[in-house]
Amino acid sequence: MTVAGEPTEEQWVDDHAGPVVRPYAVTRGRARPVTGTFDLISLVTATRAEASPEVGLGPEHLAIVALCQRVQSVAEVAAHLDLPVGTVRVLLGDLVARDLVQVREPRATAGLPDDSVFEAVINGLRAL
Repeated sequence: MTVAGEPTEEQWVDDHAGPVVRPYAVTRGRARPVTGTFDLISLVTATRAEASPEVGLGPEHLAIVALCQRVQSVAEVAAHLDLPVGTVRVLLGDLVARDLVQVREPRATAGLPDDSVFEAVINGLRAL
């Protein structure tokens, strides 16, 4: 576009969302959360009915608190907000540090059986 014949700066624009905000702008350049690791299937729940705008919280933080009034996985939060998972992890770290959300990590599996169980299954299948 030009204004009075002069080119304007190139803008990053999404047809439906308007100006695109880069993920590092949302996280203020941070690539890792201040606390936690947050697996994709970790479950996130808000600890308050709503979060008041506080210093250091952006609209994405408030959107996560609102969304997590119902239990959501980290992957669901990222999908609903259309943000990369890494960005959501950084934002969740901020919210956990402020006690605005709780994150439950998936339980570890009880361990796999030893090889003898697998051998018995294979032998049983061969016998059929």
